[in-house]
Amino acid sequence: MTTALALLASLLWGTADFLGGTAARRIPATAVVAVSQGFALIGLIVVVGVTGAYGDRLGYLGWALAAAVVGVIALTGFYAALAEGTMGVVAPIAALGVAVPVVVGVAQGDRPSIWQGAGVLLAVSGVVLASGPELRSEPDAPGSRSARRPLLLAGVAAVGFGAVIVCVAHGAQSSTLMTLFVMRATSVALLGAMAVAGRATVVVRRPDLPLLAAIGAGDVGANAALAVASTRGLLSVVAVLSSLYPAVTVVLARSVHDERLQRVQTVGVVCALAGVVLIASGGGVGG
Repeated sequence: MTTALALLASLLWGTADFLGGTAARRIPATAVVAVSQGFALIGLIVVVGVTGAYGDRLGYLGWALAAAVVGVIALTGFYAALAEGTMGVVAPIAALGVAVPVVVGVAQGDRPSIWQGAGVLLAVSGVVLASGPELRSEPDAPGSRSARRPLLLAGVAAVGFGAVIVCVAHGAQSSTLMTLFVMRATSVALLGAMAVAGRATVVVRRPDLPLLAAIGAGDVGANAALAVASTRGLLSVVAVLSSLYPAVTVVLARSVHDERLQRVQTVGVVCALAGVVLIASGGGVGG
């Protein structure tokens, strides 16, 4: 059951990422994040109300607020990178955020395992191989965006996702549900305020709402599956299985958008994914 739930989390996250990147090709990334997170928030309101988590102690509050700010930046950048770049390259780069909690742990006195060290080297090598052709490419026409921009955005997303993991992990020591609830409520409020101030576009068409709802549902479902799995099995095992979500995004991008990677990029993506698994397996990082 634990294995099935962790793999379900990967499937849902990978699918939500693919749908988010696809939606961002015709909808502003800020709108994709705001509306999908709004749908996710509705689901969390129901869950929190049923479980009575509103009464949990407030140790989660600061961590949830920090996670919201960083998460908005990371997710918006990630969806923009998926929309502008090659999903098969962008997704594995962003997944390297699992290394951030490892770095934080080392700074706090933890000692990474040999497997984690090998994972870092393998992942970095994979990123170099996968992104090399993208970095060497030039814009097709004057005024077109450089292929380097999606890679930069993916790198920002990776750091942001890793920071969110750290914040959520600290907040969850007081309340997992309330950490996720406050995080999403703050994200939606922040993007709403930016829209009112004219700093973000949050307008979508009615036909796009089902897709955005699916993205939000996938995100909440993945979090729920991971939370349940972590209570029934070893967190280290759950973390490894749930970190496979970029593979789902890569497969969907190839199947639906007919993305084709160069052979060196394919090798790089495989190396990056393997590195993510090794990094996650060594330290019990929680998705």
